Amino acid sequence: MKHTLVTLLVLAFSATPAWASDDLARKNGCAACHAADKKVVGPAWKDIAAKYKGDAKAVDTLAGKVKAGGKGAWGQVAMPPQAKVADADLKAILGWALSQ
Repeated sequence: MKHTLVTLLVLAFSATPAWASDDLARKNGCAACHAADKKVVGPAWKDIAAKYKGDAKAVDTLAGKVKAGGKGAWGQVAMPPQAKVADADLKAILGWALSQ
């Protein structure tokens, strides 16, 4: 329940409608490494959602990780920093991803 409320609040205050989040993920290059239901280079959206289920701070935590990049949370393949993604777009993408 808490996860759903957090996701809804993020989407409600985002400058981008929730239906556009898949398009935003593609536009920002996320789909090159992530898919809805299977690991590509990075984890599947559904696996990310499962890992962070119930975490009210997940969007902010993940936004920091996405902006900085990193290695080790999902294996040894590094995620390059995604500092150019606009904050509003990033939060919309993450809210959408966590709702999977």
